[in-house]
Amino acid sequence: MSPQPRSARAMVLELDAYRSELVRYCYRMLGSYAEAEDAAQQTLVRAWQNAGQFAGRSSLRSWVYRIATNVCLDALAAGRRRALPMDLSGPSDGVAPPGPPADSALWIGPLPGGDPAASAMTGESVRLAFVAALQHLPPKQRATLLLRDVLGFSAREVADLHGCTLASANSALRRARATLADRRDRAGELGLPAPGGTQQVLAERYATAFSRYDMEELGLLLHVDATLSLAPYAKWMHGAADIKSWLTGPAIGCRGSRLVPTVANGSPAFGQYRPRKDGNGCEPWALQVLDFSGDRIASITAFRDTARLFPQFGLPGYLRAEACPGVPT
Repeated sequence: MSPQPRSARAMVLELDAYRSELVRYCYRMLGSYAEAEDAAQQTLVRAWQNAGQFAGRSSLRSWVYRIATNVCLDALAAGRRRALPMDLSGPSDGVAPPGPPADSALWIGPLPGGDPAASAMTGESVRLAFVAALQHLPPKQRATLLLRDVLGFSAREVADLHGCTLASANSALRRARATLADRRDRAGELGLPAPGGTQQVLAERYATAFSRYDMEELGLLLHVDATLSLAPYAKWMHGAADIKSWLTGPAIGCRGSRLVPTVANGSPAFGQYRPRKDGNGCEPWALQVLDFSGDRIASITAFRDTARLFPQFGLPGYLRAEACPGVPT
């Protein structure tokens, strides 16, 4: 007997169950959480509108991802690739100020949420460094690698999704893997982080040290090759010494900041609030996303677009004076 057709309500419920994983897929493709949400919604709308055309020759998941891939490829057709500061220039020292914002650049943005424990165990592919590396792949190669290596689609499913031969799909995957491997080698990318519990301990120690502005403790937590980047500025620093020079030089106004924990890209993150100059509480300053290598902090990526990002991460728009102890004595 042939399978009974799904009711409209059942189809809507099945499709909507894919929403969160579609957002993560579209985020990896596009490098922007806001664009990923729009792309996932557009995917589901197209799927709902064309539900009657789904004949069951492939799985519903394959069919939905075919739509999502086409939505993302359309979005990427005319756009420039997104980047992190280290994709645009070499490192600079920590003494000089950052200069004007590079507002013309399209920055990779952070992804709210994720499970740090799972990310540490599996090398979860929403880490900022991985998402940035993906942007160097041609869009179809990017989709092929994600579908095969991250989402577990078979070579045949990917070939059918792209409407190409099996040999072509396998060739695209080989080229994508080779490009990513080459970028990792050239960038000197550090290893996978420690287990989630160790990450949490390191993150808590970092928050305490940063709030106290304890440079000695921060130096112990940072990997010798750690980086600090400051989108929307093109400036970034490489090495614990330059990071500490930055914090004790141009960024000395961060002294006395309060860090409120959150999660971004499957890693511990913090909303940073700097004391207001009038002493009346603390104001949003940056979203800091940490990444780890072994038992050290490998990177700090600070995003300054707090007006957009703090609501996405459920962070308050202001901290009262009693929550901001000010500069420790």
